[in-house]
Amino acid sequence: MLHKTRGIVFKVTDYGETSVVVQLFTEKFGLQSYIINGVKRPKAKITRNMLQPLHLLDLIVYYKNTGAVQRIKELKNAPLLQTIPYDVIKSGIALFLNEVLYKAVKQQTPDEQLFDYIFNSVELLDHQEAGLANFHLVFLIGLTRYLGFYPDSRQAEHADYFDMKNGVFTRYKPETTLYLSPPYTHIFYELMQYGFENMGQIKISTAERRTLITRLLEYYAQHIEGFGNIHAHEILEEVLR
Repeated sequence: MLHKTRGIVFKVTDYGETSVVVQLFTEKFGLQSYIINGVKRPKAKITRNMLQPLHLLDLIVYYKNTGAVQRIKELKNAPLLQTIPYDVIKSGIALFLNEVLYKAVKQQTPDEQLFDYIFNSVELLDHQEAGLANFHLVFLIGLTRYLGFYPDSRQAEHADYFDMKNGVFTRYKPETTLYLSPPYTHIFYELMQYGFENMGQIKISTAERRTLITRLLEYYAQHIEGFGNIHAHEILEEVLR
C-alpha cells in the first residue's frame, strides 16, 4: 500500500554495485530502512546527492508492517536545502547532529512531535545567519524533551550543580562524577532559557563550549542505552574555532 510522508535522512549504506539502503526518520512510520536501486547509475531518478545527512524529503513509499526493508516509489528534496551543503560551519553542525540522532532515535513508530522538532530545526539551521556556534548545544538540550530526559530546572536559579544522572539542578555537589559545576551549570541553564531565537546573545568561550558539548554527550550516554561515542564533534570543534 502506498503512503505519502515526509522524511529525514539519517544514514546511507551501499548495497551491491548500484543500490543503497537508506535509513529515514519518517513522519508516519518512525525510523525505517528503504532500499533504492540504481542510485549510482548516470540517469538515476534518485541520486546519492539527494540523500545527504539530514536532507529533508517528500516521499511516496510502500509500507508493510513486517519490520523488513521497505521500498520508495517517489522521492524529492522538499524543502531543498540552500546553505547547509555549501557552508562549512553549517555542514559540520549537520554532520554532528546527524550522528547524535542516528544513535538516539530508534523508534519504528510515529512520533510527530519529535519529527517536527528535528525537521523544523534543520530548516532553521539552513536559514540561520547568527548564533551558529551555539546551535548544536540548544538543539541537543531541546531534543532531550522529546527523548524523555529533559532537565528538571525548578531549582536551577539557586543551584550550583546539575546532576546528570538524575537530570536535576541542585545546590549540593552530587556524589557521582556525572555533574556540571560552576560556571557550566549557569551556562547550561541559560541555554535552556534562550533557545534558538536568541541563542547568539549567550557569550560562551571556545573552551567552555567544548566542555559543555562533551558533558552533554555524557548526559545522553547516561540516559540512552547503547549510545556509545560520538566522533563528529571533533570536526565541529575545528570549524567553530
